[in-house]
Amino acid sequence: MEHEQGAVVLRSLRLKVTPRRLAVMNCLGEERAYLSAEEVWHRVRPRLGSIGLPTVYRILDELAGAHIVTRIFRSDRKQYYFLCPNQEHHHHFVCDSCRHVEDMDLCGLDGMTREIVRRSGGRVLSHILQVNGLCAECSKQNREMP
Repeated sequence: MEHEQGAVVLRSLRLKVTPRRLAVMNCLGEERAYLSAEEVWHRVRPRLGSIGLPTVYRILDELAGAHIVTRIFRSDRKQYYFLCPNQEHHHHFVCDSCRHVEDMDLCGLDGMTREIVRRSGGRVLSHILQVNGLCAECSKQNREMP
């Protein structure tokens, strides 16, 4: 994500445009794969000089709360992050080998959501579906999970 584009996105989210926020967004925007907070931190530190890991976590949490960054869940229980400017309802396909993330513009959970509302009497506010597997390229190369 380019500097000006990042600034426009931050302003649209009513977040102050700071060098640190822009650096984190640019770092994630350079990838089509997910990164851990530590990986983001190691990549932005040379650009910014001093930035603490807690600051990177705080920025990632802000951006996730604003729905511009998606949290990716893995079996290692670490949190990973992916810049996803798609604001339409969608889910993600995550390659367990190369970390590539693809938007999936389909959702089969509408019936399940209605049934949950019927049974619980409550209200569903959101849901997350993440499908893990091997992308086409990794499948062709018979790559295994790391």
